[in-house]
Amino acid sequence: MTEQEILQGELKRLQEENEALANQLTAAKKDALARKISYDSLKEVYRELSAKYSKVDHEYTYLINSTFWKTTKPLRALMNLCKRNKFIYYSLKAVKVLFTRGPIVVVQLTKKKMRTKSVGGKFSISAKRRKAEEAATFTSDVKFSVLVPLYNTPIKFLRQMIESVQKQTYKNWELCLADGSDADHSDVEAVVKELQKADERIKYVKLEKNLGISLNTNACIDISSGNYIALFDHDDLLHPSALFKVAKRIEETGADFIYTDEATFTGNNPRNVVTAHFKADFAPDTLRSYNYICHLSVFSRELMNKVGVFRAECDGSQDYDMILRLTEQATKIEHIPELLYYWRGHKNSTAQDIGSKPYIIAAAHRALSDHLKRIGLRGSVLDGTLPSTYRMSYELKDEPLISIIIANKDNVDSLDKCLRSIYEKSSYQNFEVIIVENNSERKETFEYYKLIQEEYPSCKVIKWTEGFNYSAINNFGCQHAKGEYFMLLNNDVEIISPQWLEEMLMFAQRSDVGAVGAMLYYPDDTIQHAGVILGIGGVAGHGHKHTPRGGFGYMSRATIAQNYTAVTFACVLIPKSVYNQVGGLDVGYQVAFNDVDMCMRIREAGYLIVFTPYAELYHYESKSRGSEDTPEKVLRFQSEVYRFQERWGKELEAGDPYYNPNLTLAYEDFSVKMEK
Repeated sequence: MTEQEILQGELKRLQEENEALANQLTAAKKDALARKISYDSLKEVYRELSAKYSKVDHEYTYLINSTFWKTTKPLRALMNLCKRNKFIYYSLKAVKVLFTRGPIVVVQLTKKKMRTKSVGGKFSISAKRRKAEEAATFTSDVKFSVLVPLYNTPIKFLRQMIESVQKQTYKNWELCLADGSDADHSDVEAVVKELQKADERIKYVKLEKNLGISLNTNACIDISSGNYIALFDHDDLLHPSALFKVAKRIEETGADFIYTDEATFTGNNPRNVVTAHFKADFAPDTLRSYNYICHLSVFSRELMNKVGVFRAECDGSQDYDMILRLTEQATKIEHIPELLYYWRGHKNSTAQDIGSKPYIIAAAHRALSDHLKRIGLRGSVLDGTLPSTYRMSYELKDEPLISIIIANKDNVDSLDKCLRSIYEKSSYQNFEVIIVENNSERKETFEYYKLIQEEYPSCKVIKWTEGFNYSAINNFGCQHAKGEYFMLLNNDVEIISPQWLEEMLMFAQRSDVGAVGAMLYYPDDTIQHAGVILGIGGVAGHGHKHTPRGGFGYMSRATIAQNYTAVTFACVLIPKSVYNQVGGLDVGYQVAFNDVDMCMRIREAGYLIVFTPYAELYHYESKSRGSEDTPEKVLRFQSEVYRFQERWGKELEAGDPYYNPNLTLAYEDFSVKMEK
């Protein structure tokens, strides 16, 4: 065989190997494409299911307040009675399954262990736990005065309420009852005096007449002697460990104001929980939007002496008024994230229907207006989207220049939609727009820049010549800004609400606020951003993502201005002084988590982060930079995850203070964490 033939053979072999490798590469690409399509399909399914869940949740909320739901209460009570009897329940279930799915399935189901899961804990405690709590010793001498104003209280509710206090594992308490019941309800006094004989910790005074909820409660204070005050309604229940948990927290922290999570139940069984309110830690803007603290609230007598007793002019929202005054002066506010207060929902209860007591809303307006005056904030109190939620409208001190920073590379269509929505819709006019040109390649992009600057003189273009780095680009833009406030804005957003700048500036102008975020929607009118929750997905995620526009969210939180740990910088307003104080964006975050990291540093510097749903925009997400679909992007993203986790590991472990540890970190829908 000649040398030429050998080379030809070798060439043929290499060609065959190359063809085989090409076939393998094609197959791999097809597989990768199939996987991506599958992933995208699953993501779309999840999105659709989330939207359907939110819709069903809203329909359920309307249903339970409907006339139909109330009129069918006897039937549901009968069904619940059947469910409690295991023999009847499983017999009926077996009959249903027999006719719908056949006898084999009946046998399979009867072999399974069926149990109900309580939401966020149980009302009762084990004998072992009770013994341990009752035997616990405390170095601090905390005596609770549990205040309960009585008025025509149903005897069954009255006995259950008193019994729930007597069953407390912490024993150093007194129950202070002031009775304003009318002559037709003299049995209230008779029952209390009967129980008083067996328990000297029950204190009671019969009022000559009903003085109203505030003055009746003040009568409770007059007969109290404890160094801590606990507020309790006459038809509600305390978890057996409630006072123990509060006393323990006081001993650990020296807190002068403490509150817990709460549950609303129906009927006479506290296990019939219909709503579990898992609350955030103390959040002043959230509190001004509604009384999320509510029950159980406990505070020191020393703190109460600073702010005064209950005010009759706030009857109906007297607790809201008191909580506002107490938290203004408190030195240490503590939140216990456990269901320790059980609020009975019935036809005359605000737990069931705010409409049963319409004067509550007027009283809340009074309480909030007075609160604003006391803390030196000028503004008015408006009704929120939902009953018993409120909207602060702070007066603008002046009309400072706002510098709107927008990074852009070639996205002329998106940028034009963004800019025209700013200039054509914004009612606030004192702003400048700085477009940071980031290595665009198309001729038409630069032609557009010339046209837009001619059309809008307050718009200017500056050039960033280095590689893409979101943090560095925005820092560069801010260096060229003249405004007192920096608005970082994505080029793929569109303004919806004309007063978006005023709604954000009214918060940003406050000395205690470091950043303000907006409500962002996907083009299909579902929520893209309504605040950022620390810990979701290992770093952070957006609360109420994919909830339909106009949806209430968890405990109305998609409808109110509130404090969050972070907000997205796709639209954020930051005072220039704060931006410079924390050193701007960290350039170590090229694309992801730079906003969350900066918010963490802003909070570390002592400022609040505020989200407002009243500044609304569409966000056409990821048009600017695309998805994480290459090995390089995946590697970069993972490095930014590690950077964040390394820097903020302690905070991630401690949990988001504006999110409750009983809520899931697996999803962005505020659902309750599942039992393991």
